Amino acid sequence: MARLVIMGGGVSGHTAASFARKWLGDEHEVVVVTPNSHWNWIPSNIWVGIGGMTKEEVTFPLAPVYEKAGIDFKQAKAVSIHPEGNADSDNAYITLEYTGQRKERQTEELTYDYLINATGPKLNFPATPGLADGHTVSVCTADHAVHANLELKQVFEKAKAGERQKILVGTGHGMCTCQGAAFEYIFNIEHEAKKAGVRNNIDIKWISNESFLGDFGIGGLHMKRGGYAASSRLFAESLYSERGIPWIIGAHVSKVEAGKAHYELLDGTTGVEEFDFAMLIPPFAGVGLKAFDKDGSDITDTIFAPNGFMKVDAKYDAGAYENWKASDWPRTYQNPTYSNMFACGIAFAPPHLISKPMSSVNGTPINPTPPRTGMPSGIIGKAVAHSVCDLIKEGEKAHLHEASMAEMGAACVASAGKGLTDGTAAALTVYPVVPDFEKYPGLGRDLDYTFGEIGLAGHWIKHILHHMFIYKAKLKPGWTLIPE
Repeated sequence: MARLVIMGGGVSGHTAASFARKWLGDEHEVVVVTPNSHWNWIPSNIWVGIGGMTKEEVTFPLAPVYEKAGIDFKQAKAVSIHPEGNADSDNAYITLEYTGQRKERQTEELTYDYLINATGPKLNFPATPGLADGHTVSVCTADHAVHANLELKQVFEKAKAGERQKILVGTGHGMCTCQGAAFEYIFNIEHEAKKAGVRNNIDIKWISNESFLGDFGIGGLHMKRGGYAASSRLFAESLYSERGIPWIIGAHVSKVEAGKAHYELLDGTTGVEEFDFAMLIPPFAGVGLKAFDKDGSDITDTIFAPNGFMKVDAKYDAGAYENWKASDWPRTYQNPTYSNMFACGIAFAPPHLISKPMSSVNGTPINPTPPRTGMPSGIIGKAVAHSVCDLIKEGEKAHLHEASMAEMGAACVASAGKGLTDGTAAALTVYPVVPDFEKYPGLGRDLDYTFGEIGLAGHWIKHILHHMFIYKAKLKPGWTLIPE
């Protein structure tokens, strides 16, 4: 009997665990380790953040789903990996940390034959001084979004009372990813302000580390619209202008104080933006896992990149931007040092940025880091699970399944306002996610599969997808028919 341990129960880890359980049968163990008791459909958190959904509508408890599926569930935090075992045993294991009702810490050594790291990111609020001090809100988790909604409602109430309010939304550091979540949130705020009749008394502004609107951490894109190629920059600038939302781009938020965000621009100038309400996405980092060899020596730097994400089969020595290629990106997500370890979703270390690297004249990096969320996370999680299952069944010579982001298409539906008859969303597809300028000279992507539209139909699609993916995540009948 083999034991597969999956660290993380988010989109990628949950997908990997669900398919592994289905493919391995009862003769092998599948164990999920995560400190979270609930699964969260993160794309809908922005709706929780404006009061359009409740926390209960975007989350559900994992324990009963895993119990029914035959997946062992350990609600604990993985703190270290021991891929060679220790002096007493050759069995690879991870160390888990539990926190009891009295907050006492208990540990457990959980052995594994195969390990999938799907821990996702640490929300690195401390990277920006003041960002962790309660001056701003977040929609990165369901609880964060609940708090954001409460704060937003107070702003609306003040606006109704005639007190002009300033809202700032965007990224809270020069190396953030997930501009998409902030993009959705700012337009949903604007939409709700109109519905509440307070839009004329609220100033809404965007701040982002993107060098141009519509970069989104993928270097922007061109989409096929009406027989011609329209840039995401034009698309985004039009949307912001139509909604009366000015923007600050190429910005590194360097410090946050009560009601003030200090920032540095690519040209080296600095500024301060005042606010009454701010939602600033924090940068992501690895969760802080440590790794040790058999004699207890620290090998964290061997297993993980400096940002804390796990190294996989990527080309990490690609060098300067001019040398970057689509082939630098991982295909199997297998760790190069230990062949029984894989990483998927946000947990794997990208070889480099997708967007062109930028720094201010002062040397401060200001550029979006690569997104690995949503559809790519699910696809990669499924491919990694497939590889591990084949290795367990067929041995070390089994074929490893591939899911390169440079050969992967992705669909995104970005809400710009919630409402059955007045909702709006931008429905986009991009192929491939990582541009391949050798295969598709000029734009780096295939315009036959990269396109976008915005309108009410997009909102309906996003709402339908919300229910479909929660149904799928609950492993209800026919769940495998719903694509990642």
